[in-house]
Amino acid sequence: MNESQLQELGIDLKWLDPINQALKKYALDSNRRIAAFIGQCQHESGNFKFVKENLNYSAESLMKTWPSRFPDLDTANQYAHNQEKIANKVYAGRMGNTEDGDGFKYIGRGVIQITGKDNYKNCGEALGLDLLDNPDLISEPTGAVLSAGWFWNKHGLNILADAQDYTNMTKRINGGILGLDDRVMKINKVLDVLE
Repeated sequence: MNESQLQELGIDLKWLDPINQALKKYALDSNRRIAAFIGQCQHESGNFKFVKENLNYSAESLMKTWPSRFPDLDTANQYAHNQEKIANKVYAGRMGNTEDGDGFKYIGRGVIQITGKDNYKNCGEALGLDLLDNPDLISEPTGAVLSAGWFWNKHGLNILADAQDYTNMTKRINGGILGLDDRVMKINKVLDVLE
C-alpha cells in the first residue's frame, strides 16, 4: 500500500509501514487478500483507531452478553463499568488465563484483537516479542498490525480472501457474523482503492 491509498481509506499514515510489513510477512500479496485484511482490520478497530478491547459495559449489557456469568441484575451491578473486574471475571480460567488478573492483563489488543494468555504467548513467540511480560506491545502500531497478520495466518484467512468468502472469514475473526455488511462494504472500498 502507499500513502495516497491509505489517505483515501481515511487511515492515519502511522499505520503505513506496519501494514506493509504485515502484507509482506503473511503473503497478503493480491488485491483480494489485501482488501480483506485491511477491511476486516478497519471494522475490528474502528478504522485503526481502537487497539484495546473496551469492556465498559452497563449491568444490562453484561447480562445480555454473558448471561451465564451475569445471571441477574444484582450480580451485574457489582461489575458494571469496571473493565478490570469484568475482564477478570469473563476471561478467568479460559485461553490460558490461570492467575488472578490474567483476564485484564491479556485483554483483547491489536487491530484484530488477540485475547488470552495462550494467544499472547503464541503470538509473541511467532513475532519474537515478549508479550507475556509486555502485553501492550500489541497496542502499538507495529505490534497491533503484525499480531493481526499472525491471527490471519493462523486461521487460514488468505484462502477465504481468495474465495471472497467473507461470511466464514468473519466467523473465524468474530465468532459470528456481527457487522458483516460493514465488513464487506469496507473490503469493497479497499478493492476499489487498489484497482
